[in-house]
Amino acid sequence: MSERPAWKTLLAFGIVYFVWGSTFLAIRVGVREVPPLLFAALRFAIAGAALYGWTRIRREAAPKGKEWGSVVLLATLIFVCDYGLLFWAETRVPSGIAAVMLAGIPAFTAIAEVLLLRTRRFTAWLAVSLVGGLAGVGVLTLRTAGLSGTAVSVTGAVALVVAAVSWSFATVMTKRLPLPQSKMVSSGAQMLVGGLLMVPVSGAFGEWPQFHPAQVSLGAWGALVYLIVAGSIIGFTAYLWLLHHESPTRVGTYAYVNPVVAVALGHWLGGEELRMRTVLGTALVLGSVVAIMMERKSESLRERVSEPASQRVGK
Repeated sequence: MSERPAWKTLLAFGIVYFVWGSTFLAIRVGVREVPPLLFAALRFAIAGAALYGWTRIRREAAPKGKEWGSVVLLATLIFVCDYGLLFWAETRVPSGIAAVMLAGIPAFTAIAEVLLLRTRRFTAWLAVSLVGGLAGVGVLTLRTAGLSGTAVSVTGAVALVVAAVSWSFATVMTKRLPLPQSKMVSSGAQMLVGGLLMVPVSGAFGEWPQFHPAQVSLGAWGALVYLIVAGSIIGFTAYLWLLHHESPTRVGTYAYVNPVVAVALGHWLGGEELRMRTVLGTALVLGSVVAIMMERKSESLRERVSEPASQRVGK
């Protein structure tokens, strides 16, 4: 097997770290002028059509029968619920804080594994980690005395927590639902269906009369193009490439790099405040994420060591 160039790995990690981290600010730019659910619908319908269309050009097998049911269910949880709430929340919450709150996804995923799959035990370490993450959310939202910086919108924060829960349960459900073998086909179909589903949802919330394309600035249109091309198409392709060439643990480090990138860009380019409240809340949430991921890695190692040698060969 030929050794792949190091620059390809570095480039892929750079895309997943920095491009995905920057998408939160791009969302913030867009939803200032375009209704949030409609903005999300445009992004994912177009990006999903491009990704799914590419799989059809390559003649990869399309979803069949029950797989389409799974695609619709996951599209609803991930795109309508998770991303829909994220785009809506960013009309009320700074982009960096939104990224920090969604960094709690590994914590909620751990809870979903306990409740749905029974593949994980609810340990004292997990409990402490969850409390630390919730404390971080509390610091960001509550008007705590002695902390500089403005507390974020409680309704926006609640929306982001619900979004993280929705993504987490969808992630765990993918392990049990019938889905296409190709990750590109599955994800492209989910993205396309999710984007299309968000169009009537946007209309139901009265967003269509608020959308006046001629009044949208080039900056907002540029944010949409950036989200489609860089955030969805290039970013997702880099992510899939890394999953095929690196360990899931290393790839998963984007979960606590993206929020740091988002907070920095939100401050430097978006004019978002960076005070003690933001720093402390971010540190608590990311500390919780790191602790949970470390525990998961330790559990996997213990399970692997406890397996008979004959079962470990070839894994």
